Amino acid sequence: MSDNTHGEGQNGNAVPAPRDTGGEVIRVRKGMFGANNGGDTSGYGGLIRTVTLPGASSRPYGGWFDEVADELEGALEEQDLLPENAIERTVVDHDELTFHIAREHLVQVARTLRDDPALRFELCTGVSGVHFLGDKGRELHAVYHLRSLTHGRIVRLEVSAPDSDPHIPSLVEVYPTNDWHEREAYDFFGLIFDGHPALTRIMMPDDWQGFPQRKDYPLGGIAVEYKGAQIPAPDQRRSYS
Repeated sequence: MSDNTHGEGQNGNAVPAPRDTGGEVIRVRKGMFGANNGGDTSGYGGLIRTVTLPGASSRPYGGWFDEVADELEGALEEQDLLPENAIERTVVDHDELTFHIAREHLVQVARTLRDDPALRFELCTGVSGVHFLGDKGRELHAVYHLRSLTHGRIVRLEVSAPDSDPHIPSLVEVYPTNDWHEREAYDFFGLIFDGHPALTRIMMPDDWQGFPQRKDYPLGGIAVEYKGAQIPAPDQRRSYS
């Protein structure tokens, strides 16, 4: 039965699921814009803030979130896969449902979400890469948004991998539209999607060194000469604070 009464991605008027923890602090940032070593010219050099990932939520999640979680867990059990082995944690935050999936079970979970009649998440709108330097052992994240056209719902899958082993199974066989999205995430973040039919760069030149959207990638830039004076690259400029 289609559940469009709450709108796409919405959980109606249900109370948000409580978190088991206050979240995970993975980094303390100082200043703004990632500048350090004298490169902050914004005037915000004294700003200190924490980077916190939302912790796991506890049941009830509210609205149709519990229905989706129950159906997914039941469908995995029918395939002789213990849900706790595949779903590392479930997070309800900002009225959105996210399943954190162990990477070795990603394809099976995605196929289940697509094919189970009570779930029917037929469309994946792409994959985004994220790089958290402070999230030790799982610095790289791949985030997928799945849409059910049948039931009018949206859920998110999130998978992590360490910088030292940036391999994640490709979902192209389940969602063919992910082809170029996975290439882009590889190009900019260095995520290696095992099983992709042609994992090559899509934006940067083929011989480009490094992955430009990783947090440890240097700002770089090109020195500019103007009337005999040379302006250094952005990460080499002096601080005015």
